[in-house]
Amino acid sequence: MTETRHIAIVCPGGPITHDLAAKTANVAAARFGDAVELHFHDQCFAHAGHFAGIDAARSAAFLEVANDPKVDAVWFGRGGYGACRLDESLFAKLNEHARAKTYFGYSDNGFLLARLYRKKIGNLVHGPIPTDLNREGGEEAIARALSWLAPGDSAGVEPTATTGNPCVAFNITVLAHLAGTNWMPDLTGHIVMLEDVGEYLYATDRAMFSIMGDKSMHSAAGIMLGRLSEVPENDRPFGSSDEELVKYWCARAGVPYLGRADIGHDAQNKIVPFGVTRAA
Repeated sequence: MTETRHIAIVCPGGPITHDLAAKTANVAAARFGDAVELHFHDQCFAHAGHFAGIDAARSAAFLEVANDPKVDAVWFGRGGYGACRLDESLFAKLNEHARAKTYFGYSDNGFLLARLYRKKIGNLVHGPIPTDLNREGGEEAIARALSWLAPGDSAGVEPTATTGNPCVAFNITVLAHLAGTNWMPDLTGHIVMLEDVGEYLYATDRAMFSIMGDKSMHSAAGIMLGRLSEVPENDRPFGSSDEELVKYWCARAGVPYLGRADIGHDAQNKIVPFGVTRAA
């Protein structure tokens, strides 16, 4: 008999709808049956301006599911903005159950993944989230995430992340804002995969200045570039491609550029477990 994996969903930033939750649960039931049980916290549906509830409510929901011994994994319901506003004190309140869990998401949730990785709490994973169900091919993205969260299937993992090299993955804008803060993890020896969405190339260039200025990045094993999607057109051509831009900052910082990564703000976004992962 297959043991059921209990996965709690919270929204550190913006809310999701009851309709999206129901559709995500239907995908889980159709693809995985009793192997997965999703638990959408009521906080996911709260509204406080931009956010899924006030900062204190979002912080309390995260702490509740993280510390719950009945929950195997915490899955972030959407990206957006707000994860960096969670209560600073909650990280000291995470218990032994929180330290054994998997935390899974991407985009703005990179703030939480980074802070947890810095504190060596849990198993951190960059990968698809329920709101990806709204994208073309979104059902496969959800299935990819749940295949990792439930049976532990590595088929959807970004290939470089299975080579035995320590890896992480972040949204470029998020990592730029993490640089130099006490939420930034030590990325010494890591392959750092980067992606972004909806940013002008000049803004990405500025963000890479901040990222490559962080001291731990100088000791990274290298940078890989995922997809930069929905890039707006500048008032005049920027003058280089996204890859040329990243190569420039890698060369300037003396960090190897290692090529393209199969990650991005899209339904093809592959899974990147933080640290060392080997192919099954």
